[in-house]
Amino acid sequence: MRVPLLDLSEQYRKLSGEIRAATDEVLASQRFILGPKLAQFEEATAEYCGSPHAIGVSSGTDALLAVFMALEIGLGDAVITSAYSFFATSGCIARVGATPVFIDIDPDTYNISAPALRRYIEKYCRRVEGKLVNENRQTIVALVPVHLFGLCCDMNEMLAVAREHNLILIEDAAQAIGAEFPLENASAKAGTIGDAGCFSFYPSKNLGAAGDAGLVTCRNAQFAERLRICRQHGMEARYQHQFIGGNFRLDELQAAILKIKLPHLDSWSGARREAARFYTTEFQGRGLQQKIKLPVEPYAASSLVNHHIYHQYVIRSPNRDELRQRLTDREIETAIYYPLALHEQPCFEYLGYKAGDFPEAERAARESLALPIYPEISREAQRYVVNCIAEFFS
Repeated sequence: MRVPLLDLSEQYRKLSGEIRAATDEVLASQRFILGPKLAQFEEATAEYCGSPHAIGVSSGTDALLAVFMALEIGLGDAVITSAYSFFATSGCIARVGATPVFIDIDPDTYNISAPALRRYIEKYCRRVEGKLVNENRQTIVALVPVHLFGLCCDMNEMLAVAREHNLILIEDAAQAIGAEFPLENASAKAGTIGDAGCFSFYPSKNLGAAGDAGLVTCRNAQFAERLRICRQHGMEARYQHQFIGGNFRLDELQAAILKIKLPHLDSWSGARREAARFYTTEFQGRGLQQKIKLPVEPYAASSLVNHHIYHQYVIRSPNRDELRQRLTDREIETAIYYPLALHEQPCFEYLGYKAGDFPEAERAARESLALPIYPEISREAQRYVVNCIAEFFS
C-alpha cells in the first residue's frame, strides 16, 4: 500500500470550482499586484488571527526578512532563536547582518527551551545602559521563538523574558497558523502574541497557496504601514524610497486562492488533530510508546480547540534511519525535519559553536521522523503505517 507524506489532491478537488472562479476573476481583471484580492485576504486573515493588521508578503522567509529590515536590525545586533528549526529563521537574521544566537530546545515539544534561554542570559549576558549585551559584546535586540510542527512555544515565558530584557518579540508562526496558546489566563493565536508574527503559506502548510506566499501580523499601525512600504522596496510615493526594502509583495492569484481556503482551515486542522489522535492511540495500543517517542499535547487540558494543529506528526527513535528505510521499502513516505541542528550547518561554522553545545537539538536531528499526515488521510493508511512500524520493532 502506498502512503504519501502529503496528498493535496482531495482538498483541491473539493474547492476546484471556487478556486478556478477566483483565479479567472483575477486573470480577467489583469490586476496581479496589490489589488483587491490581496486586501480581502489580509482583512480576512487579520480577523481570523485576531490581529489588528495583516500584511501579505511573498513567502514565509520574506515575512521574516521584511520584519528584520523594517526594524533596522543589522550589524552589531544579535537575535536569539531556536537551534532546531527550518533554516529561514536563522538565515534571515544573518542576511540582515545580525548574528543568530542559538538556544537549545525542549526535548518533548521541539520548541525553544525557556530554562535554557534563561540560563544563557544569566551566564553570558549583562545589562549595559539598559541594553542586553552578550559575551561577544553584541546587543541582543530580539527574540524569535519558532512554533514548530503546529505547537506554540511557551509564550508566557517568552513574553516574560522579552519584557524583562526589553527585547522585540517576533514569532515565527510559519507552521502554526490557527494554533492557540493559553496566554496568561486568556488565549491567543500564534503570531498575535509578540510584536510581529510571520507566516508561511507554502503549499504543504495547513493553509497552503499554489506556490510561495506569506504574511506578517502586528498590532502597531505605524509598523504595519512600514511593512507595507518595505514590501515595495521601501517605496511610499512612486519611485521615492524612504528606506531599503525588498520585492516582498503577495500576488493577487495567491491571495485569491488563500482567501477561498481560509474558511476551511480550522476543519482541516481539526482533521489533522483527529489523525494524530488515531496514530497515538494505535501506537499506545500496540505498546510502541516504549519504542518510539510520540508527540505531546501540553495545552490539551486548556479547553482550547486548536491547542495543536499538527502541521507534522513527528516521532522519535534511536533507530530512525533504519526505521525510515523499512517504511520506504513498504512505500510509506516520511520526512526528516531536520537532519542537522542549525549550529551544525556549514554556513554557520563562523559562529563558533561545536558539537555538544545543543544536545537536545542534536539528538532531535538524529532521531526525529515525520509520518504521513493530512486532513484526508484514511484510517486504513494510518493503520498500515502503524503495522509497518510495529513489524520493524517486533
